[in-house]
Amino acid sequence: MKVRDFIEENKSTGKPVFSFEILPPLKGNSIQKVYNVIDKLKEFGPKYINITSHHSETVYVPQADGNLKKATVRKRPGTVAVAAAIQNKYGIQAVPHIICKGFTKEETEYALLDLNFLGISNLLLLRGDAKSLDIPAKDRDLYHEHATDLQRQVNLFNQGIALDGSKIEGIDTPFSYGMACYPEKHEEAPNMESDIYYLKEKVRNGADYVVTQMFFDNEKYYSFVERCRKEGINVPIIPGIKPVVLKSQLTVLPRVFRTDIPEPFAAELRKCKTDDEVKEVGVEWSIEQCKDLIRHGVEGLHFYTLLASDSVRKIAEAIY
Repeated sequence: MKVRDFIEENKSTGKPVFSFEILPPLKGNSIQKVYNVIDKLKEFGPKYINITSHHSETVYVPQADGNLKKATVRKRPGTVAVAAAIQNKYGIQAVPHIICKGFTKEETEYALLDLNFLGISNLLLLRGDAKSLDIPAKDRDLYHEHATDLQRQVNLFNQGIALDGSKIEGIDTPFSYGMACYPEKHEEAPNMESDIYYLKEKVRNGADYVVTQMFFDNEKYYSFVERCRKEGINVPIIPGIKPVVLKSQLTVLPRVFRTDIPEPFAAELRKCKTDDEVKEVGVEWSIEQCKDLIRHGVEGLHFYTLLASDSVRKIAEAIY
C-alpha cells in the first residue's frame, strides 16, 4: 500500500497515522539496535517506518610522515538493505530515504532497481545534507543538485525509462513518494513565498504527501498549512515531531535545524539540571503538542526517534 492509502484508510479511526524514522546502525554494529527501537514502538501500530540515508564522508587521516591523506568513509550500511530487513521481519511498510547529495544519478538508479526488485515501493525523496561533501567541480554533473531533480529521475523510472533513455522492464509497482517541507522556511530559501513555490512544484510533479521538518510551535505549522492550502497544495502535510532529550538541544536544534523553541518550552528546559529532567519536560511538551495537533485533525504524526525512542514510546502511550 501507499503511504497516502494508509492515511485514507485510517481516517475512520479518529486517530492520526503513527509512523517514525530510524537511523541505520553505525558500521560494525548489529541491526539488532534497529530492531530494538521497532520492538519498543510496534505495539502502537506504525503503518510505515522511515529509514534515513547517509552519504559517505571525506576525512583526512594523519600519516606516519605527518601528512594528511584524504579518504572516503561510509559510516552506516545502505538504506536498501535495512529497509528490506525491516519489511521482511515485521511486515511493516519500509520507507527508505533517497537523497541526491553524495549519491550519483547512477547509484540512485541501482538503488531504485534493487528496491523495486525487493517489493519496496514507498520512498521519501530528499536533497540531503551537503555538509562534509567534497565533490570535485568536474564531477558535479554526475549528481542531482535538488530534490526536484531527483524527483524527475524517479518519475522517469516509474515510466520504465533509464538514465540512458533505454527501457526498464518489470516496473509493475511504480514508486509512490513523499517529500520534505519546512513550516519555518528552509534555511537556504530567500523567503517563505519561494519555499512554498517549490513545494507546490514538488506536489504538481507527483509527491503524494509531504512531511515537515521538526517544529515545536504548532501555530507555525497551522499557519504554514493554511498558506499551502491557499496555494492549492492539497496533499497531506504530516507534522514531524522531535522530543527534546538533551539540555544541549536547547541551542543545537535551533542552530542546526533552524527551528524556534517557544519561550514557555525554553524556560522549562533552562530550569533542568540534568538530561533526565530534560527528557521529562520534552515528553510533556510533545504530548501536549500532539494532543493539540490531533484536535486540529492532522492525518498523521511522524516521530524522529534519534536518541529519543524511549520518549516516543511515552508519548505514544499517552495519545494512542
